[in-house]
Amino acid sequence: MAHETVLLQESVDVLNIVPGDVVVDATVGGAGHFALLMQKLGSEGTIIGIDADTDAIARAQAVYDVAEVAPRMFLAEDNFRNLAPILDARNIQLIDKSLFDLGWSGFQLSRGRGFSFQTDEPLLMTYADPNSEEDGETIQTAASVVNTATEEQLSDMLYELGEEQFSRRIAHAIVEARKEERILTTFQLVEVIKRGTPSWYHHRRLHPATKTFQTLRMYVNDELGALREGLNSAIARTAPKGRIAVITFHSIEDRIVKNLFRDEVIKGTGSLVTKKPIAPTTVELSQNPRARSAKLRVFEKN
Repeated sequence: MAHETVLLQESVDVLNIVPGDVVVDATVGGAGHFALLMQKLGSEGTIIGIDADTDAIARAQAVYDVAEVAPRMFLAEDNFRNLAPILDARNIQLIDKSLFDLGWSGFQLSRGRGFSFQTDEPLLMTYADPNSEEDGETIQTAASVVNTATEEQLSDMLYELGEEQFSRRIAHAIVEARKEERILTTFQLVEVIKRGTPSWYHHRRLHPATKTFQTLRMYVNDELGALREGLNSAIARTAPKGRIAVITFHSIEDRIVKNLFRDEVIKGTGSLVTKKPIAPTTVELSQNPRARSAKLRVFEKN
């Protein structure tokens, strides 16, 4: 599956990168932003690319290998919530610019990890290798959540993270279905979701499983917790007049970014570069409809 980088030019331009900057691409993904950030830096700068996905790191390396002029580069197969230790391990005290693109790439959809409800795959939804361990414990998967969480926990999760109007009905359907057999694949879950929702809900532009899959992905990867930790670290480690750009695709994520930046302005830490979020142009939306919910917010450190 192809991947089109969202708000590519806008997000890089608004960072005002100069050749000697130290720049963090906190979410390498398809490496579209990474490639353009590298071009802006030239040979005098430093770029740090972070992604929990092994393939994303490989894409960044491939882009670097064919660059005519390249900055100093560090790659970290890690979650951006660990930004501070990633910088410490490379003896980098301060950064000048950072970009967080919270969208998930088309490459991830085709990884066979259960992110997509369009193909029948194991119900994993982990960015990192699901067979690896974290703090001595096996990484949690969507299947483990679906098969062990209580009905109330599932309902609350679907309502709070997915803003799913049929959260209770879907949670009940999941609990009933798993009494018969464990729910281990994407297509199994899709069928259960359809059982728990009215027929008219199956014929809208948005697939009936969209919000449930989104919820599980966010929960399994603790995306909101990671976002708070990563942004707080970025703010703490950004040099004066440095900038942080964040592209969100989800209302809850955007609210977190908006409130966090607002609180920093109140504290006198910095100022908003974007009073209102930057949205994709009509031209971009016509070429990539998946960009429709994207919002770009930018903060500058005092």
